[in-house]
Amino acid sequence: MELLEGLLTRRSVRQFAADKKVSKKDIEEILKAASYAPSAHNKQPWEFVVIEEPEKLAGFRTVQPWTSFAKNASCVIVVCGNTDESFHREKENETWNFADVDCSLAAQNILLACHAKGLGACFCGAAPMPLVIDGVRKYLNLPENIRPLAIIPIGYPAESPKQPENRYNPAKVHWENW
Repeated sequence: MELLEGLLTRRSVRQFAADKKVSKKDIEEILKAASYAPSAHNKQPWEFVVIEEPEKLAGFRTVQPWTSFAKNASCVIVVCGNTDESFHREKENETWNFADVDCSLAAQNILLACHAKGLGACFCGAAPMPLVIDGVRKYLNLPENIRPLAIIPIGYPAESPKQPENRYNPAKVHWENW
C-alpha cells in the first residue's frame, strides 16, 4: 500500500475477529513504527503498555467508557508520555509540556502501521480527561510522571468501515492569512 493511499483509507475499526490473534512480531513492528514518530527536540518521551490478557482488555471500559469494544481486540496498546523526559518548561510564568503532542504523533504511526498490516485499530482518548487519566494510571499502576494519552485496541477487522466520499474541504484552507 502506498503511503498516501494508507492515509486516505485508514478508518477506525471497533469490531474484531475474536478467533485471530495479532502476533508478537507484528506488535513489535507496530511499536517500532510508533518509535519513529517525530518529537519535540527528539526527546521521544513515549512509553507503551501492551495488554493481551482478555480480562484486562474487558476491564478498560471501567476506566474509559468508550472502550467497551476492547474486550474483543487481540491486544490494546496504551500510549503514554513520560512528562519528565518530554520537552517541557516549568519556570517563571510559563508551564508547558509536549508529551501529549509527541505521543499523539506516535499513536498516529500505530494506527497507520496497523492499517498497512491489514489490522484494525481505534484511537480511544485518555488525555486530556482527568478522570480517565487517573483511572488508567490506577488500572495499569502507572507512575505519576507517566501520562496515558491513548488506548488503542488492535485486532483483525470483523468489519470494513465505510469510506467517506471526500473529507478534504477547501473552505478550511487559508492561504497567507485568514
